[in-house]
Amino acid sequence: MLGQLSAEKTAIEHLRIIRTLMERAHIYRALSATAALFGGVLALIVSCLGFFRTEYVTSASLSGREFLASWMILLALSTILNLLLLMRESKGRGQAFVTDGLRMALRAVVPPLMVGGILGICLIIFKEEIALAALVWILCYGLALLSTANFAPKSVIRLGRAFVAGGIALTIIWSLNPGTILGQSSQAMASLFLGLTFGFFHIIYSVAVFLNTPKLAVTAPSILND
Repeated sequence: MLGQLSAEKTAIEHLRIIRTLMERAHIYRALSATAALFGGVLALIVSCLGFFRTEYVTSASLSGREFLASWMILLALSTILNLLLLMRESKGRGQAFVTDGLRMALRAVVPPLMVGGILGICLIIFKEEIALAALVWILCYGLALLSTANFAPKSVIRLGRAFVAGGIALTIIWSLNPGTILGQSSQAMASLFLGLTFGFFHIIYSVAVFLNTPKLAVTAPSILND
């Protein structure tokens, strides 16, 4: 009996958190669009540099490690910006940064992101499969976004679907000719794949959000701080 009551209490608490997250979905959409635009522009820059400088790289091992380092730096910068935005909102509301909503979001997105990140890194460092690693990152990132379907804004879910669909399409194209596409190296293909997805997809997402988000939403509380 006590176990049943505890389970019901936990379920009610989860429903409360989800309801709060859904009510403030438009707020997080406005916040995430800023980080998405920043990350998208950086991704385009890094992908263009990676694509056009491959003809001057003479060591495959070195190029793979340079490729990995550049995208890890981009990930770190984007993550820091996102955290700063969320911290600013929680500070403005006088609430703790680590909340039930943040924990729920992390439980949803961390597993696919961790799997994709580790697998991609191993593919680059130990197998020199740079293009395949990029495809793994794209697909797992899309799955991470889709894992928040119960409480995230619809725009985030659409972005996740775009990443999964795009990742599948690019994987099929790459699988038909895994060596090279149009004579390009593995690093050039990986840069192209990541530029099209993490670059263009994020920029398109952020522009769409900015055009459809009321100005007041930007100053409202964050979805992940409840």
